[in-house]
Amino acid sequence: MQILCLCLGWLMVALAIAGVFLPLLPTTPFLLLAAGLFARSSPRFEQWLLNHPVFGETLRRWREKGAISPRAKITSVALMVASYVLFVFFKAPQAMTAVIVGTVMAFPLWFILSRPNG
Repeated sequence: MQILCLCLGWLMVALAIAGVFLPLLPTTPFLLLAAGLFARSSPRFEQWLLNHPVFGETLRRWREKGAISPRAKITSVALMVASYVLFVFFKAPQAMTAVIVGTVMAFPLWFILSRPNG
């Protein structure tokens, strides 16, 4: 089980790295999963992630307080709203489709806004 967690942890790191370059692939959720998997398989790699100069602070804040920085919240909300506006403007969906997409997008939006500021 330890080897499986280690392999999955590195897979999550690889997906997070891809997410840095691919706009539709998120980075932080994969790093959070990697930290959790490394906690079960390799304390050394877990500490590497938690002390990483770019991602470490975000991971530590999430682990300690379940917090998201105000800057990350603003960026997330702005991108979600922009995505919805572009979807409606360029796709011109039927009203029901627009409502369904808006409702589905509202759940992660609510989750992000309900987290403490970190």
